[in-house]
Amino acid sequence: MNYEHNVHKEIAAWERQFFKPPGWLEKTSKTIGKRINDLIPPKVHNVITATIKSIVRTALFGAEYTPKRSVLQGLSLELADQEAKQLFSLYQKIATAEGAGTGAGGIALSIVDFPALIAIKMKFLFELAHVYGYDTKQFSERVFILKVFQMAFSGAEQRAKLLHSIKRWDTEKELFFSETEYSKNMDWETFQKEYRDSIDFRKMLQMVPGIGAVAGAWANYTILEELGEAAMNAYRLRRLNEGSWL
Repeated sequence: MNYEHNVHKEIAAWERQFFKPPGWLEKTSKTIGKRINDLIPPKVHNVITATIKSIVRTALFGAEYTPKRSVLQGLSLELADQEAKQLFSLYQKIATAEGAGTGAGGIALSIVDFPALIAIKMKFLFELAHVYGYDTKQFSERVFILKVFQMAFSGAEQRAKLLHSIKRWDTEKELFFSETEYSKNMDWETFQKEYRDSIDFRKMLQMVPGIGAVAGAWANYTILEELGEAAMNAYRLRRLNEGSWL
């Protein structure tokens, strides 16, 4: 049980960091990001908004992201964590290379990067679910994935609500049995705004001539870092709360 005890401590430390008030650099980044954001052509913003909605719908109702790997049932939490770290390393490298490649192409290719990066993140989350023993063919597991995605890229208030939902998922998942009802009640506006606000500054730098490749690689690397940490801890919380396969 020593491993599980250490995981509890790691998750507690992550939560403290996760809800730490934004520092000077983060506040400055948001201010600069807003200014840069105002200079970006409307068509770029329209692409981002449409892309988020389309890919989220695909994640909920399609089979595109369903992993080829089977669900890894019976793994201890320690072994699942080891598998998850290897998976994360792979996807972070893919995202970094993709960001560098599209960043070198300026605004035109950066528009392509938005849907590509979201797709990479969704594929990572679907595979991660299988690593921790959860079958993404179940609709409730897809909802959980979206909650993890939202939590990683939301402001403090939304983060708190989503983490609360994740912590009591063993009972809350029973609410998500109707695909039609969930889609109808989805707050698309908040989802899109929170996501865009969290990545705008980093991704806008990618469009600046001369530094696009470096900025794109850095942006995607850090964005995957945030997602990987939030997602792994969300699944670790579930495993610990369920008390199974330890």
